[in-house]
Amino acid sequence: MRAITGPRRKRRPALRPAAPTGRKVGQVRAPDVPPAQLADGAKVYREADRLVHAAVGAWTLGMSPASLLQAWQDWALHLAISPGKQQQIIAKALEKTARLSGFLSTCAAERGLGRPCISPLPQDRRFGHQGWRVFPFSLFQQSFLLWQQWWHNATTGVPGVSARHERLVEFYSRQWLDMVAPSNFALTNPEILERALRDGGANFVIGIQNLIEDLSRQWSGGPDPAAERFRPGHEVAATPGDVIFRNDLIELIRYRSTATTVHPEPVLLAPAWVMKYYILDLSPGNSLVRHLRDEGFQVYCISWRNPGRAQRDLSLEDYRQSGVMAALDAVGEDAGPGRFHGVGYCLGGTMLSIAAAAMARDGDTRLKTLSLLAAQVDFDEPGELGLFIDESQLSMLEDIMWSEGYLDQHRMAGAFQLLRSQDLVWSRIVRDYLMGERAEMTDLMAWNADATRMPYRMHSQYLRQFYLDNDLSQGRYRVAGRPVHLEDIKVPVFAVGTETDHVAPWRSVFKLMHLLDTDVDFVLTNGGHNAGIVAAPGHPRRAFRHLCYREGGPHPSPDDWLEGAGTLPGSWWLAWFEWLKARSGQPGVPRTIAGREPLAAAPGTYVFDA
Repeated sequence: MRAITGPRRKRRPALRPAAPTGRKVGQVRAPDVPPAQLADGAKVYREADRLVHAAVGAWTLGMSPASLLQAWQDWALHLAISPGKQQQIIAKALEKTARLSGFLSTCAAERGLGRPCISPLPQDRRFGHQGWRVFPFSLFQQSFLLWQQWWHNATTGVPGVSARHERLVEFYSRQWLDMVAPSNFALTNPEILERALRDGGANFVIGIQNLIEDLSRQWSGGPDPAAERFRPGHEVAATPGDVIFRNDLIELIRYRSTATTVHPEPVLLAPAWVMKYYILDLSPGNSLVRHLRDEGFQVYCISWRNPGRAQRDLSLEDYRQSGVMAALDAVGEDAGPGRFHGVGYCLGGTMLSIAAAAMARDGDTRLKTLSLLAAQVDFDEPGELGLFIDESQLSMLEDIMWSEGYLDQHRMAGAFQLLRSQDLVWSRIVRDYLMGERAEMTDLMAWNADATRMPYRMHSQYLRQFYLDNDLSQGRYRVAGRPVHLEDIKVPVFAVGTETDHVAPWRSVFKLMHLLDTDVDFVLTNGGHNAGIVAAPGHPRRAFRHLCYREGGPHPSPDDWLEGAGTLPGSWWLAWFEWLKARSGQPGVPRTIAGREPLAAAPGTYVFDA
């Protein structure tokens, strides 16, 4: 653990220079002009455009063809007027051809066991089988890897291409290459052929059965039968508790304490509404709720409603007022006056940060600490997810949501799978349909299949105000008509980033270190956006790094800190529990005041919304 201290720095200006969005500071841009405010003729034309865009989006998984075409056009036009880059690409092709020829020569001399001229990237697990070292499969592998490297050379470093278009072209070329990799085809994958010879082709029969089963379930919209082993209220979301508050947006669950003494400050968990809340209350061994309760805390958790067409006009402000603030008020009524620990996960952490900044601005001191788990407050570098965010893409997405009233969970899942298509799409196809294997269902996989929707208005505001315009970190985001500033948050903050997060990249999460004028403990844990957070003690491969920043000290850069930070074995949960206890009052007998009457037993009713 490394502490950073030093002289206090000057306070930053409340407002930073506005991003070049063409609008005034503090002005909130609506997703579109409401149809009721358009003239009848204009309304007809606009609705015709929307219907066409929604139809196109149904075939493109919500991706904008215009956005992709603009990127490829930018790349192609600048490449056409860059003879130096053209010659470099040709030279690279000749060099790789020579390397492949040298490899073939060693194969001929060593009876098919040639010396590789290129190795897969560390994260590429497609070619781990021993068969890839034997000719001709080694030739398939080596030629593909060289081809993949050449395409990277060709799509990057072209003078004049915008950074975003370069990343977009490189990203989509990588998607195409992943699709045609030799590991995806039975005749070019030695592991598949070995399985077929061993099983007499039974793996293909089982694979076809798996494919028919998946297509039938996709057509009918039914759940995965394997997920039935993880039912909310039984195998998962099973920590005993009661729903003590309900409105049109949330249910608030109070968990029953098992400790003889508890800390006086309750803990309020705000998960993201893009997912069911029980990511924080999986099976008993993986339940953050259960472990937190057993550490002597009174735990409350928000369970968000799964919105439908009727909730299309819910806004971000509705999620703040009727979500986080309503839950906070209900906790105060139930636990009695006092301060509390706020914990936000993913999008729930972003909203909790907004609420905390507004509370600090308005003199509301009920918040004692703030914990942000894989949650961004600065969206300037959102990672590969930002590739899907531009005006063209958002316009198409808004028209799809306008047609349906919400963003369907399957479209969201498709976008996230594209970010890791090698692992989440093609490797799964090979395993399920060519190898004839099914991955054993886990509690985390079952939860991941239990997706939710995003209402039209809220999701449009979220993408535009955060991803496109980055209003929150720039001091332009407004609550109750006035801007909020993250630097107003003065309570201690515990933030968690995960090493392989494609949704909230850890360097983006790390930026709150520079945005907040308070003590920040930052933890970087191994794993991804979900598995890194669900890191229960006892897992043999868990490890994390811990940075203790104290207000007024010099600001560390993420890469410099990472280079010198030592790795601590075990779960970051234990470090967080100790951090919470150090900032809580002494445990005492649980409060005996009359709390809110239970409305239903946990997990409540909203968690079952399909």
